[in-house]
Amino acid sequence: METLVRHIRERYLRVEEQVAQSAFEVGRDPKAIRILVVTKTQPLEVVKASIEAGITLFGENYPEEALPKILALQSQPGIEWHMIGHLQSRKARIVVEHFSVMETIDRVEIAEKLNRFAQGANRVLPAMLELNVSGEESKFGLPAWDDQTFTSMLGAIEKVVSLPNLSIKGLMTMPPLFEKMEESRPYFVKLRKIQDSLRKIFPQVCWDELSMGTSADFPVAVQEGATIIRIGTAILGPRRQKTV
Repeated sequence: METLVRHIRERYLRVEEQVAQSAFEVGRDPKAIRILVVTKTQPLEVVKASIEAGITLFGENYPEEALPKILALQSQPGIEWHMIGHLQSRKARIVVEHFSVMETIDRVEIAEKLNRFAQGANRVLPAMLELNVSGEESKFGLPAWDDQTFTSMLGAIEKVVSLPNLSIKGLMTMPPLFEKMEESRPYFVKLRKIQDSLRKIFPQVCWDELSMGTSADFPVAVQEGATIIRIGTAILGPRRQKTV
């Protein structure tokens, strides 16, 4: 366990150093970027070791897989869990009851369901809109890859931001996977420009968060304005295969 904690801490610090370097290159404050550690398919022991290494911000893709970890660690102070995967409607209650933030609102229907459960739980759920800025059919997210799709989705966004028990905090995206991280840059730029547009169209909403960048491309994401980067393998090593 001590060896695992040390290795996680060392890798975390390396990522932190890379974040700082990328931030300084464009005049950003490194403290404005949070490192979310992705623990999907990782066992509870790895999450415990991560907490011992000083990590408090975690992301999970599958509510039913995350729930035992969240419950086992609920006595730990200051732990924050973000839902970062596509959410099936029947699992919305788990997110409302056990997650800190929902990053992947990709359709009005799931937003309305989360809002209903949040009303029942007497909470306001912090959330982000997931946007598809690449046009890939394999990607989830509200369509926003060109001017036409962006304009078409504004009605959906208006409905989501009006829901009283959701508090929209910003945007999230997942660009295509490239061999060279520089190829991801146009997609991060696109999300930042959409953020600027939405601030003007919906000034009553907080659009401060940009969740973008993974182990494969986070230095570029930081340069383009990411406030949350989602890091798995660069800190925890290879993922275990998800059992069905």
